[in-house]
This record gives sequence, C-alpha cells and structure tokens, in this order.
Amino acid sequence: MDRKEDENLNRRPDKISRRTIVKYGAVAVASISGVCAATWHVMRSAAASAASIFKRDAPSGELWDQWKQRGWAIEARHYRKLGSNVQCRLCPNDCLLEPEDRGRCRNRVNKGGTMYTLAYANPCSLAPDPVEKKPLFHFMPATRTFSLATSGCGFRCLNCQNWDISQRKPEETKDSRGEEFRLRPVTLSMVNQPGVRDRMSMFPADAVDLAKRLDCRSLAYTYSEPSVWFEYMYDTAKLAQARGLKNIWVTCGYINRKPLEDLCRVIDAANVDLKGFDDAVYGKLNSGRLQPILDTLKVVKDNGVWFEITNLIVPTYTDDLGVIRKMCDWLVDNIGPDYPIHFSRFHPNHLLTDLPWTPIETLVKARDIAGRAGLRYPYIGNVRDVKDAETTLCPKCGKAAVSRTGYRVEQVNIDHGACKSCNTPIAGVWRS
Repeated sequence: MDRKEDENLNRRPDKISRRTIVKYGAVAVASISGVCAATWHVMRSAAASAASIFKRDAPSGELWDQWKQRGWAIEARHYRKLGSNVQCRLCPNDCLLEPEDRGRCRNRVNKGGTMYTLAYANPCSLAPDPVEKKPLFHFMPATRTFSLATSGCGFRCLNCQNWDISQRKPEETKDSRGEEFRLRPVTLSMVNQPGVRDRMSMFPADAVDLAKRLDCRSLAYTYSEPSVWFEYMYDTAKLAQARGLKNIWVTCGYINRKPLEDLCRVIDAANVDLKGFDDAVYGKLNSGRLQPILDTLKVVKDNGVWFEITNLIVPTYTDDLGVIRKMCDWLVDNIGPDYPIHFSRFHPNHLLTDLPWTPIETLVKARDIAGRAGLRYPYIGNVRDVKDAETTLCPKCGKAAVSRTGYRVEQVNIDHGACKSCNTPIAGVWRS
C-alpha cells in the first residue's frame, strides 16, 4: 500500500459530504423492515463508516466457498440486521455494510444480509512469549504466554509496528487453496515447512492444546487488534479458561460496551494501549477517538480484570508533557493509583519514518510526572541503561520488589502479594 492510498484510508469521518450522510441515512431507513424511520444513531454511524469501509470488496465465488469450507468464515457476533444491510456493533466505528461490503477492520463482511468474520481459526502470527513482552509486569511474572493473531484492525495508526498484518485482509495473509494444514501438537514440527503457514488452520481447541504443549500458562491475543477478531478470541479464551489457562488481551481498547462485558468474563488480564490524551491527536495519529478507550478502562476495572496501560510517546504527536500530566491525573482520579503505566519509546516505523526516536529525557520526565501524580508503578519501555526503567519498586520502602532486564525477570521479592522487605501489598496477580 502506498502512502497516498493509506492517507486516503485515514480520512476523518467528520470530513464526509452531506450527500453521503443523506445517502446512508436513506439506506438505513429503507432497509429496516416494518420501521418507519431509522434512529439518528444508525444514520450517524452509517455516515461515519462510509469514509472507511471497503465497498463491494467481500470475497466471492470459489474464494468464498473455500473460506467457508475451511471454517475460516463464520457468522459474526455483535451486529444487527437492517434488511439486506448489516451494522457491526463490535467497535465504535459501527460500520454499516450493504451487501458485499467489507468493514473498516478488513475482516467483517456482509454476505446475503448476514455479517461474517473472515478471521476465524486462521492465525497469521503466533509464538510463545514471555508475559513481560505484552507488556504485563504485575501478572504472573516469569511465565510464558502463547501469543496469536489474525489480520485486521479498526484503527489506521501512522506509527503501527505491525502494519503488515493489522492493515491487511485475511485473504492477504492466508491461502485457502490446496490441502489444509491443521496446526496441532502432533503437527508442530511441520509448521516451518515451505507454504505451511499460509494455509494453516488453528481452531480454538488446537490453540489451547498447543499452549499446554509449549508449557505456557496463558494465551495472549495480540500483535494486531484482537477486538476485531472477537469470535476467534472469545471461543479460544473460553476453552482455555475451562482448561485452567489464563487469557490476556492486548488491545487499543476500541470496543463497544456489550462485547467488552462479554469478553471480560473470559479474560484475566489486559494491556490497554492508551495512545494519547488528546482527541484531535487520536484522530490524526490513530484515526480514532479518545473517549471509548477511557470507557474501556473503566469497564475493565469494574469487571475485575487486571490491566496495565501502555502509552507510546511519539515525538510531535504525544510528547506534550502538559497533556501527559492531564492523562496521569485522570488515571489517578478515575482508575486509581495501582494500575501500572508503561511509557514506551517510539522508533520510526510505517508512515512516520521521518520522525526521531523519543528522547530518553522525555521518557524519564513522563515517568516522574506519573509518580508525582500518584501512579505507583510507572515504567519506561524500549530503552536500556535507564536506572530502574523496568523495576517494580515498593511504593512504601522503595526497594526492588521485582527486578527485570528486558523481558527477563531477575528477582521477585514478593511473598503472597506483598513486598518481602516491608510487607506492603504490591498490586497485581502474582500467582496463577
């Protein structure tokens, strides 16, 4: 994808024409059988999605038949039917799709008035990882998690480090032709043979079996945006939960309340990427809105899911120390002081290769601001040689409760959830 095309996909919904609003409002009205008028919500959502969906781009013919035969296309959840149209209710993009349209996330389509996900049992990336890589520093330290991802995302982040899967259609990462290869523990040794990964299936039960085989204590839904492959994540997480494994959701947090509450029943931990604290910057850098992410943090907390926050500091976009101070104050007031925040260093990537790396000084200042605001566990990520960048310090005695080097845990000085030196509770999930 060239820069011009990607910029076109990044158009803000509020830039669409009045003609588009009228067109999609009329479509919504006409398509609701037995209802004389569409709600304003439907019209507004339809108008917003018109600038970002892929018109008449659903797979068809032999490709569609193959996708269904493989089990890679199943009916989606969290959507509503509007006659022959469908409206996705999974994330705040609320895409309204006419027949054969594809949603903003690239993996949800309208086929015959039914919404399908194309991202089921067809991961394009997987690996056993240290849980610290997510990053999660206060959740079962020094354990391994089985990470998996399919393609797709509802955002268009200019700095995305995994754009090669997040900004791709499932059909661009998988090949449904030829003989199917199903990844299971007994076939694991064959996964690196030529062409295998392109046609590989891994159903929820297979993923759980593999996690067990690889001695992972959890599964992590990560790398792209798991919210937009909700069905695959949810079904896998439910099976994992039943078999004694934990589930980790690594996310931008752009999800509607109902699916989020459903997800919270099977998720044990999350890392939510709070990409900034300015709505205009969110629109420009990520093509999203801030408020839904703040709502997600509150819902996750209210549902008792452990979570940590990542804030990538991007020069000229999210490096305003005054805005960082506002963000930290909001977190203390609305979320509380005990949820860790990871200030992560930006490196030039995707469409922002002309920007410099985040200065170390900026990251250190952000960590200091967080501490002064009352956040007890601020960290700095993607750096080396910064004192205590990744050390968990006891908020009372100041001694190292957990020492880390990169993703490696050097020492854990926590006993039954408390600092060994002074017996002060350290927030987190320290035992499975």
